[in-house]
Amino acid sequence: MMGDIFTIQIDVRFRDLDAMGHVNNSVFFTYFEEGRKYFFFNFSKVSDPFDFAFILAHISCDYLKPVKLDTRLSLQMWVKEIGRKSFELCYQLIDSSDESIVYAKGESVQVCFDYAQNKSVEVSEELKESLSKYQIQQ
Repeated sequence: MMGDIFTIQIDVRFRDLDAMGHVNNSVFFTYFEEGRKYFFFNFSKVSDPFDFAFILAHISCDYLKPVKLDTRLSLQMWVKEIGRKSFELCYQLIDSSDESIVYAKGESVQVCFDYAQNKSVEVSEELKESLSKYQIQQ
């Protein structure tokens, strides 16, 4: 199965830099978070934080190249796996003008969650359908 890749532009801000002039490692997770926000805005049109019916259970990042202030970044995202109660997203930070330049790769696991009951729940059929459009088997 080959799904779509979701892509957004990422602006490197001056405040993202560390003392060495590179984007600090923790900021990469903020870039991934921005990607998740727009990814879900794209197909679910949620506007309230409580409409994000999942919690982050795991996230990782492999840093491949330093990102500097003048780097033009794009974030590519896709769905790796949809489980019974969770789904896994993949991330790739690339150069906007040359997709062969990859700055970082990451993955995250989201668990569907009912905040009122304070417990994990199954992935809804509606969410499965939306996520499946971006699912890429690796």
